Amino acid sequence: MSQTDFNTAILRLRDALRFFALKLTEDESDAMDLFQDTYLKAITYRDKFTDSSNLKAWMYTIMKNTFINNYRRAAKTHTILDKTKDLHFLNTSKISENNGSEISVNYKEIFQKVVGLENEYREPFQMHFTGYKYKEIADKLELPIGTVKSRIFIARQKLMSQLQDYKY
Repeated sequence: MSQTDFNTAILRLRDALRFFALKLTEDESDAMDLFQDTYLKAITYRDKFTDSSNLKAWMYTIMKNTFINNYRRAAKTHTILDKTKDLHFLNTSKISENNGSEISVNYKEIFQKVVGLENEYREPFQMHFTGYKYKEIADKLELPIGTVKSRIFIARQKLMSQLQDYKY
């Protein structure tokens, strides 16, 4: 199968794959990200596809595996590994009585940095942080969704560079 035939064939599967992505993620924004990742991987690994196999099944498998890998990656980032002797951190309560004032100071410093961002970056960042989806932010601010994603990314980069003391 030529590259052009391959591209045409995977484009015919567009609607079915979008539906499958939405079914897996149950979120429009995450579904579009998964959909795009699937197409990127299919085009990147086109040489792994054999003409005698089922293209639709191959694409569904790529999408399903990408979803599973993303889910596992997200689960790992939320898992706390305790490498201390006698599992000290696993046995302590989640709320430490000793850091009340320290947490308050940290929150204030971080909040000041967020408020100090330029409005074009601060507003989409705060909306995303409070739970708005990219599409909702784009609609409310009357911006293209790509611009919203870019501004949130730039805001994160600026905050990370300004808050070096909070890196682990």
